[in-house]
Amino acid sequence: MHSEIWQYLDFFGVAVFAVTGGLVAARLRQDFIAFLFFCSLTGIGGGTLRDTLLDVPVFWIEDESYLYVCVAVSIAMWFIAHKVEAWGRPLRWLDAIGVASYSVMGAAKAISLGDTAAVAVLMGVATATFGGILRDIIAGQPSALLQREIYLAAALAGAITYTSTLMATGESNLAAALGFAAAMILRGGAIARDWYLPSYTPPKKNDMDELD
Repeated sequence: MHSEIWQYLDFFGVAVFAVTGGLVAARLRQDFIAFLFFCSLTGIGGGTLRDTLLDVPVFWIEDESYLYVCVAVSIAMWFIAHKVEAWGRPLRWLDAIGVASYSVMGAAKAISLGDTAAVAVLMGVATATFGGILRDIIAGQPSALLQREIYLAAALAGAITYTSTLMATGESNLAAALGFAAAMILRGGAIARDWYLPSYTPPKKNDMDELD
């Protein structure tokens, strides 16, 4: 987990989520301090929850380089957010990349600490979704968590795929690639083709009478 490649992937995940925070701040026409806040909150929020629950030193306190990444993204987004916006629906796609990346990263950290597969999967989901959920709540925007489209399920699929593959093969790179792909395919399908899971439908009155 402390290898150079994992470090770079971790920085990448923080940066991608921070960009989505910057896009939200730009849409709300916020000042630069708000850009810093949204980029940092979204970039490190999920990892902060993960480390707190795992009872280990919070990653950005242990290595402040992550904060510098958030600051750098904030500065960049202050100048180019309108250009990123022009790409077309960038927030959702960047968020999808972040979800896919951190569903793997969160699970990998839990496993590296000797936790069980179930804990690893839960940490993958928490790491992948918490920052984005916080971002949307504070911005007063509808959270993807409350939409019908696949969001949590994508993070869950990524974490499960990574954890099960790693335990079956012992190949961390293969597990990471498959976990990322699983989450990205599901989340991408939700964005591009409106995939969603069946939602709860209460029984009709006649059915309820039969149950009585």
